Order: sequence, then C-alpha cells, then structure tokens
Amino acid sequence: MPPSARIELKGLLGRALAANHDGRLKRFVVDETSPAIALFEPAEVAKNREGDWYGEHAGKWLYAASKAAARTGDATLAANVRRVADYLVSRQQPDGYLGTYAPERRFMRKQLPPQRTWDGAPSKRTWDIWTHSYLILGLLEVHRHFADVRYLDAARKIGDLCWTAFTEGGIDVTHLGNHHGMSATILLDPAVELYSATGERRYLDLAKLIVEQAERRPELKLLTRALDGADASEIATGKAYQLAWNLVGLAKLHRATGEGRFLDAVIRVWESIRNHHLTIGGGPWGGVAHRSREAFNPPGVFSPYGYVETCSTFAWIQLNRELLLTTGEARYAEEIERSAYNDLLGAQAPNGEDWNYYSFPNGARVFTTYWRCCKSSGAMALEELPSIAYRATGEDEITVALYGEGEAELALASGGRVRLEQSTHYPFDGEVRIRVNPQTPSRLRIRVRVPQWATAARIRINEVALTESLEAGAFVTLDREWRTGDEIALSFPMTPLLHRKTHRNVQESVVPDGSAVRQEVLRFDYVAITRGPLVYATGLIDGFKMEETIRLGEVPRLDMAEAPGCEGPAIRMNLEGRPPLVFHPYYEAGGREDGAWRLTWLQSAGGASR
Repeated sequence: MPPSARIELKGLLGRALAANHDGRLKRFVVDETSPAIALFEPAEVAKNREGDWYGEHAGKWLYAASKAAARTGDATLAANVRRVADYLVSRQQPDGYLGTYAPERRFMRKQLPPQRTWDGAPSKRTWDIWTHSYLILGLLEVHRHFADVRYLDAARKIGDLCWTAFTEGGIDVTHLGNHHGMSATILLDPAVELYSATGERRYLDLAKLIVEQAERRPELKLLTRALDGADASEIATGKAYQLAWNLVGLAKLHRATGEGRFLDAVIRVWESIRNHHLTIGGGPWGGVAHRSREAFNPPGVFSPYGYVETCSTFAWIQLNRELLLTTGEARYAEEIERSAYNDLLGAQAPNGEDWNYYSFPNGARVFTTYWRCCKSSGAMALEELPSIAYRATGEDEITVALYGEGEAELALASGGRVRLEQSTHYPFDGEVRIRVNPQTPSRLRIRVRVPQWATAARIRINEVALTESLEAGAFVTLDREWRTGDEIALSFPMTPLLHRKTHRNVQESVVPDGSAVRQEVLRFDYVAITRGPLVYATGLIDGFKMEETIRLGEVPRLDMAEAPGCEGPAIRMNLEGRPPLVFHPYYEAGGREDGAWRLTWLQSAGGASR
C-alpha cells in the first residue's frame, strides 16, 4: 500500500492475514540459512543443472513479507527482510545475474529451440527468467518500504542483464520458458515495474520488446490472439497462472504507455476467463481430461472436480487489481472479493503456513509439500488485499472496494487525512457501517460498492436514506462535505441462492436426408448454494458419501440454521425423500484440516440421459 496509507483489515480477512504473518511469513524464511534462500549459496548454484523453479520463493517472500512488515510495524520481520535482501544483493554477480542456475544453464546462454511438445518447453527446461522476475518484484517492494537504493540498484541490474541478453545477445525470451514461452514473457510485469520505479526508458523498451517477441512466436501471439477474441484456453497452452500474469503485465504496460490496444486485449481475455473459466468460488479452473491440471478447459466444459491452482487464484486477484486501478469498475472488485472469500481462504490452513496446491469445488483438502509454489503465492495474494480494500483514488476521492471489519487512514492528494472505520460481520451479515472521520470538515467523494448479488441494497447517511435507485454491481459515489462522526450505513440483504450448472455431451451427425442432427448423449445437472459473497458446501454426506444425487421440490427450501463450532452461519437444504443437508461456508466446510472433504455441487435428479 502507499506509504501514506495505514490500513488494517480485521474480521475474517484480518484473521487470515494474521495467520499468514505468524505462519508463512515469519517461519518459512528467517535468514540466509533458510532452505529457500540457501539455494543462492555459490556452492549450491554451481551444481544446479536441474531446471527447477524453487528460486521463485525468495522474491515471493520478499514481496509479501515487506508488505506485512510495513503494514504491521513488525520490527523482527522487517529485520529479517532486510537481512535476506542484503544477502541476496551480496550474491549478485557483476553482470547482474542473481539466479540459482549453474553458468551453463543460465538464461544468457542460447537454448535449443523449443521441441514439439504440448507445452512448447525448451529442450533444457529453465525457470531462470521466472525466478529473476520475482526477484525484481521482491527487491522493488523492499526498496518501496525500506528506502535503500541498494535494493533498487540490484533490481535494475537484473533488468539491464535481460535487456542485454535480448538485444546484443540475440536471445528470444520465448525460448526461455515453457507453455510456448509464457513462463518467460511474464518478465513483462517486472519490466514495467522497473520503469515505474526509475523512469528509465530502457525498461519500458524491454517491456515492449517482450511483447514483440511474444508476437513472433506462432503458438503464442499473445496480443494478436487476445485482440482477435481467442478464448483463454486457446492462447498458447491456456496455462492459467502464466496467462493471467502476462495479462497483469499488459495492463501495466497500458498504464505506462496509454496504448488502448493493450487494455483492450486484457479485457477481452478477462471476459473469457470470467464467463467460462471460473469456479463458483471465483478461482480459475481447468485440468479435467486435460494434459495439464493447471490449464483452462475449452469454453462450455463444466465439471465440479476441476482443479483450482492457488497460484492461479493469486494471479487472477492481481489481474483484477490492475483492472480496478485502471478502470475503476466495480466488476473487478467483485471478482477479487469472490475469489478472496472462497477459493483463496478455502486453500489456507488455520495455521497460516499450510496451503492447498489444488482446490476443488468437490474434493478433499490436500495440504501441499514444502517447495510447492502455491504456498508462497497464497501468502502474496493475502497481502494484496489491504491496499485493494481502501484507496485514495483521486484528489478528493476514496474508494471502498472490499467489505469486512477494519479501518483505514488515508492521505488525500489535496492535503489532509481521513480515517474510515468499518464495523460489520460481513461476509456473514450484510449490514455494514462506515464511520468517516476527516481531519477537518472536507468535501469528498466516497465510492462504495453495491455487490452484484445485492438486488435490494439500501444506503443511508447519518440515518437518512438515499432516494436514488441503486445499481447492483456498481459503485455509488457519495459526494458531500464530511465531518467527524458521519456514518454510511449499507444494507445488503443476503438471501441464500440456488445455482444450476449442467455437464453435457452433444453428438452431431448427418442423417440420410442430409440434415444435421444434434443428439444429447450425456447430461448431468448440478445445484450449488451461495449467500452474499460466500459459496457454501457440505462435508461427506451421511458421514461417508463423497457424492449425492438429490431430488429438489418445485420450490427448493433453503433455511438458515445453527452452526455450532463454525464461524459462519449454516444453510439447511430441505429435500424430498431424505433428511435435510446442512451447508457451511466453503472455506470452512468439512473442517479445515488436511483431507477434509467439501461438496459444493450436488447432482440433481431428472437430468441424466438414458
């Protein structure tokens, strides 16, 4: 968040942030002897010819831990961050190299052209650019919060090395990563960040060069394919994490250059992902009958067993953050909130240290192993949320994008400060009160979001109701003179909603008279429940069944129920022919321990073909 802002999230998100701080960020890395940092020790580097991605954890940890240390004022964590950053800077080579690969495997050496594999990986797979990309972002974040030019210089040296390799060295960035180059073209994001941090033109030129080389790779053509309306699954391999991160870079490049085509491309692919490739909990999913568990399926495919990689949820949150910053549109905040409260929190263990690599609408929690990427990505995603929740977005304008108990003190560009205090049990309850405390009486525009599901929302200011019609899924601007103690009261009725999806297979054929016939040969209908921003799920049915086919009445009854031992209220689904089923918020359904089962989509009788 900007140094001029102080933001504290409490409630459900606040507890997740606290667990992340005390678990992942304070334990995973402490100093240069921590395994994720010891990878950079010269003897380890000299023998690393394996092509692993483990070096990414250093940059990811620096990024998230810097934010957490600055946000909480934790002096111990801040000292750890600086110690690790100092160590990494000391390991940087004179030419700028700061990776974990032996000299013959480094990205400055020409790789053999990609082979005809499904993911377009180089003959000798390398994640060297990937690791350096996260190191740039991590070092820039340390510099942003602790203002030491050595960290900025180290990030610049990496950027300079990349520029030299891609120009004088004749290296094609798309030959340095798998998924037809997308695992290397993600350098677009840190390149633009370097330009933003330094104002130096060569980093903007580096970003443009990456786009040019991506355009020359026939299987990728990121910008062209996006502008032509290609579905997300049709760009390169459709790998969700890498594609979303590339889009983050394109969105930042738009802000740096003002070129509309970059934003148009991003929004087109965003719409493809939003319309066809998200779970009900807001996570990008894929992997059903697919060569990669982490790549999008074709549009129209539905399965309740789709894989949601936590890294993809993180990249999706970052992409929506960029589009929210650029456009100010509420739909991007809506997606951040949905994925944060469901698939992100649903992947985190209460101890803040364990995470799911994959989550499933229907499936078991499986806490992943030590080196897996998703543990660091989840930590980063959580640390993005405070600066998204509250932001001074203009000279006299403040946007409240996420709801949940908390407070923020923001500096205004025109001078002065304003403190916002949000009191609520959201996301479990739709009553939200925001107390506004400007330093002096001030005319401000405060933008509050009416969620898409809140079709009968009400807003009051100092108990006086707004008479204007409120549009669901949009921001409402409250423009007035604000005085200390003024209060905005938001009321979002939370009615349980039933959602329906169908998994089907249609066969097309031509009959003797020459006409085309479409025959549905397979069909399974499913139902799921949401209430407000939360998705609901149940555990094992009757204590042992992983699936259940239910018979719904004409008007299915969904009642609120007691939820002993749970944070969120429960919902009772009343059914024909069997006792009611009780659902809990997805993130805690079935218990939050390793191996716990969650069942979000239930098969509904009456749709299966014979």
